[in-house]
Amino acid sequence: MNIVFMGTPEFAVPCLKALIESGDNVTAVFTQPDKPKGRGYKLTPSPVKKLALEYNIPVYQPASFKNGSDASDSLRILNELSPDLIIVVAYGKILPPEVLKSPKLYCINIHASLLPKYRGAAPIQQSVLNGEKETGVTSMLMADGIDTGDMLLKASVSIGEDETSSELHDRLSVLGAQLLLETIKAVKDNSLTPEKQDDSLSCYAPMLTKDMCPVDFRMDAVKVHNHIRGLSAFPCATAVLNGKKLKIFKSALTDGLKTDKKAGTVVDNRNLTVACGDKNTVTILEVQPEGGKRMKTADYLRGNPVNEGSRFEVEE
Repeated sequence: MNIVFMGTPEFAVPCLKALIESGDNVTAVFTQPDKPKGRGYKLTPSPVKKLALEYNIPVYQPASFKNGSDASDSLRILNELSPDLIIVVAYGKILPPEVLKSPKLYCINIHASLLPKYRGAAPIQQSVLNGEKETGVTSMLMADGIDTGDMLLKASVSIGEDETSSELHDRLSVLGAQLLLETIKAVKDNSLTPEKQDDSLSCYAPMLTKDMCPVDFRMDAVKVHNHIRGLSAFPCATAVLNGKKLKIFKSALTDGLKTDKKAGTVVDNRNLTVACGDKNTVTILEVQPEGGKRMKTADYLRGNPVNEGSRFEVEE
């Protein structure tokens, strides 16, 4: 079976690797153009491109499938490849109907939520931000809308109380690869049973932006905790203490410790436990000061002692 793979970030890498190692013929990989990164803004290939080149798989990087000569050339190449399947995993751009109709069989997407919930760009982070207890991955037939196609197979996992989005991301990427192989097996066995999504049960998970980063300790402790772990490790929750901005990567709910202190007040400076709006508390576990490295809060406090009663500022 000839397969064209379309994907870009680290999340898609286990899926591509699973396809390659399964013995199916991955004839080409399409991924986003190289992006400038680092202090020198050096053009850097996507994680998917790096893996494809390791296996000598041809890589194509159209800026668009929709407009201009680049799009025309890409569609021509795609049609010449004549794939049986196109597999799409976090490609990063909406594909036009011409692409979706090009495979002989199906254009299949692996999406990191239990559809129809959390369609869109940030389903993993949104599930954590909203305090969901369960999520998973869904294989689906691609359609014109955003994650609206018929569902094929699902696999679910529980979300840990303190699990961050980045930790959940890594687990779901592996689960997605397993589900992809199961889906392709079902294609070969002719045993797929597509199921339409119930649009009334859907919700949208928009792209994350940096204006979401500031932590408002006036929220309930659970919401503060979900906010921190939902934005970890990107774009990352932030807060200002004693005039210094901190990125906050990890936290934990402090069971049984209530306080009458104002929200944002440090009630235990030995481990940076902070009062929240519902009088419950959250303990900050990992931070990164401006210009510094990510570290355990205990290590940060050794060089930056904080007085009990200090208060996190509300970022505007």
